[in-house]
Amino acid sequence: MVAIQWGALAARALFFTSTHPHQHAVDNSAYPKNAQDAAKALQEWYDQPSGLWKTTGWWNSANCLTVLGDLALADDAVGQAIGIKDIFQNTFYNAQKTVATADKLLGKTGMFISTYKYEEHKHKSSRKRKAQGFPKFLNNFYDDEGWWGLALVRGWDATGDAAMLTAAQTIFDDMAENGIDSTCGGGIWWSKDKKYKNAIANELFIALGASLASRVPLRKDSYIRQTVKNWNWFKQSGMINDKGLINDGLKITDKGCVNNGMQTWSYNQGVILGGLVELSKVTGDQSFLAEAVTIANAALKALQDEKGIIREIDRCEPNCGDDGSQFKGIFVRNLAYLHKVAPHDNFRDAILKNADSIWAHNRNSKNQLGINWAGPAEAGKGPTAATHSSAMDVLVGALAAIKY
Repeated sequence: MVAIQWGALAARALFFTSTHPHQHAVDNSAYPKNAQDAAKALQEWYDQPSGLWKTTGWWNSANCLTVLGDLALADDAVGQAIGIKDIFQNTFYNAQKTVATADKLLGKTGMFISTYKYEEHKHKSSRKRKAQGFPKFLNNFYDDEGWWGLALVRGWDATGDAAMLTAAQTIFDDMAENGIDSTCGGGIWWSKDKKYKNAIANELFIALGASLASRVPLRKDSYIRQTVKNWNWFKQSGMINDKGLINDGLKITDKGCVNNGMQTWSYNQGVILGGLVELSKVTGDQSFLAEAVTIANAALKALQDEKGIIREIDRCEPNCGDDGSQFKGIFVRNLAYLHKVAPHDNFRDAILKNADSIWAHNRNSKNQLGINWAGPAEAGKGPTAATHSSAMDVLVGALAAIKY
């Protein structure tokens, strides 16, 4: 792979801004109402007893929770109107008792297929669900754990419930103590089977550790040390290709570990942005922001179509699978985090252009949002909690974009 010269390149990228921002068509006052209406629609899929969202999976539900937390922090009045604090409480106490087993298959391009189901066992003539769940939100996949860790950090921010912050720390500790070894020179494995080291698990580790560093003073130095070490390993691992995009993971060979050439999925370009934003905040080191801006610009160049609409890297819409349906919103969510601390006109324009398109062209009569942000909402399997929460990330991101 071509080595990226992060210093000068990233520094120039940080301070480059467009002087011709896009003139979006929607009045700024519409964005809070749009986000509130989308949140109400999302809750039509919410299952109160389990604390999860129907039509989607375990890790996706963590992302549903995260976007609601971001909404509550962006607009407190909307958060109160939706009852987001109560949703966090219910999900925190019920979700970890609900799902029993997790399985994932990795495809040739790096797209995985997740399956979550109850374990069953026989009791004489009846079959009953085994009361197992994922206690403390821990399971066999470190990426699943990372998603829930970030959701619980957002829960702490939105509710002040210390139990959520403690649970996020427990998740990080499991990732750090059991997931990292010297294979490929470092980094965390994707699963506890330890067969694949990939981008998303490591990005989530960085984002979670950096987030905890600014929220748990007694462990600040430890979190920073572990997170920075992982980021330094990540940069030299080979996963960032010569276009500045992040491929899915590493291939382990007899001669060492190399970029596996799998897809540069949108969420792989996104989570790292949020992690670097948090690292910059907690360390005061602006170089982390410069590196994030470089990645964000490369990602936007690759993901936006000729009309500026963000599409998955392989243009798989509307058939990106149940997992891939979540990816793009994660990218925009983290782009919005970056825009708040390093405003760029092209970031703002991308967020607002896609928010406008989603609301105008990718929404059905129930305010449900589909996978193709240019519309129609019914494309593919139609709206699900995954496609909807992903698009909702853009609507919530617009609340930040109009302020910066």
